[in-house]
Amino acid sequence: MIKVLFGIISLLLAVIGYSSYFRDLFKEETKPHVFSWLVWSIMTGTAFVAQLLNNAGPGAWVMGLTAVASLFVFLYAFKYGEKNITLSDKLSLSGAIFAILLWYFTNNALIAIILLIIIDALGFYPTFRKSYHKPFEESILLYIISATIFAISLLALENYSPVTYLYPLFLIIINTSFTWMVLLRRSKTFKH
Repeated sequence: MIKVLFGIISLLLAVIGYSSYFRDLFKEETKPHVFSWLVWSIMTGTAFVAQLLNNAGPGAWVMGLTAVASLFVFLYAFKYGEKNITLSDKLSLSGAIFAILLWYFTNNALIAIILLIIIDALGFYPTFRKSYHKPFEESILLYIISATIFAISLLALENYSPVTYLYPLFLIIINTSFTWMVLLRRSKTFKH
């Protein structure tokens, strides 16, 4: 029962985080990078399926919600977001598709998860790059909440295996790193 409780808590926090992010989008205070969100929707959707197939239980719920929310942010960003697309952006999208195909053909979810982590890091690059130069164009509340929800989702996992816990662990680290980078850049911007 405690796993279900952690799963519900992570879902509620995710709803709060994405609600605030969408509010900032509609107020035009946040300008998401289109390729990052496309890659994230593919990555989290793939990780969600891998977690389900490996009996993650309630620990997978937030990954599913994140995949759907990321898809909606991508659709918004496709029309209104940052579209400065570079070679690294195209490579990360290609890598995401490659990871799914590799998983399909090898039937090895662990290899797919490891590739997802590498590709997700590459997919985060456009947002890191944009936010380094424009630290006020990204809402960091979602990234703080994301690190928290994935930490809670680890507690909700019913089956602990590298397939179920590696990707959420990576998401905790990358979201926390991004948050610190944006906060540092914002503080330097205020000093100048």
